[in-house]
Amino acid sequence: MEHSVVDIEARVTHNQTRHIPRLKVTELTVGYGTKAIVSDVTIEALPGEVTVLVGPNGCGKSTLLKAMARVLQPMTGQATLDDAPVHTTPTRKLACKLALLPQGPVAPEGLTVHELVSQGRFPHQTLTQQWSAEDSRAVDAALEAADVAQFAERRVDSLSGGQRQRCWIAMVLAQETDVILLDEPTTFLDLKVQVDVMTLLRKIAHEQGRTLVVVLHELNIAAMFADQIIMMRGGALIARGAPERVITRENLRLVFDLDAHVIADPITGRPVCLPVMSGSSS
Repeated sequence: MEHSVVDIEARVTHNQTRHIPRLKVTELTVGYGTKAIVSDVTIEALPGEVTVLVGPNGCGKSTLLKAMARVLQPMTGQATLDDAPVHTTPTRKLACKLALLPQGPVAPEGLTVHELVSQGRFPHQTLTQQWSAEDSRAVDAALEAADVAQFAERRVDSLSGGQRQRCWIAMVLAQETDVILLDEPTTFLDLKVQVDVMTLLRKIAHEQGRTLVVVLHELNIAAMFADQIIMMRGGALIARGAPERVITRENLRLVFDLDAHVIADPITGRPVCLPVMSGSSS
């Protein structure tokens, strides 16, 4: 009986932890030089969830993501990871907690998939401790999780776009961080591969309890896979919350200047956007 009580308490603690934000942005203003691109934005990302940033081109999605990853220095406000300011956390310590996959990464010519994925282990190595059995385990696990183990000895540049993207995802998985930021990981991929990539990312978040923040352009893909959607326009936060609360006809008009019907998927209940054809009755 005592053992059961301990188990129950452990599960309760785990569930409570999943509702504590790992990554927070508070009253953040950030940009380039003296020009602010994102202004006074406050958001939170929870463990075990996929948070998706959406909005028109130039609205500040990628700029906000870069500020979360310490690539850009805030003008005002801050980003915190586990309540510690991201921009003052030592680089190696931060890299052991947070991984960033930028838009359109390019691997050096001739690099094999195994070599690429192995780069995710660099934050865990020091001058006195180089490659270890733990590094090999992490790389092998990442290759399997991203379903690219069969390509381990092939050159990255010999693979298809979708296969390459899975290799990059494997690299950030090998980094073994609890927080992963991805900037448009489905760009230039066909629809089937977009779904495959987002299915993988959602599985990582839900089954491993990781915090994922993803920039996406395709609204229906965002609505299908996001636990939380952050909708931006002109560097400002317009709406945030569950897909069915954020993907509305009114918000699409306001943010994208798009007239569209929004219906519920009959199976999942998630919103689906159907643009209204010009000249048709709405």
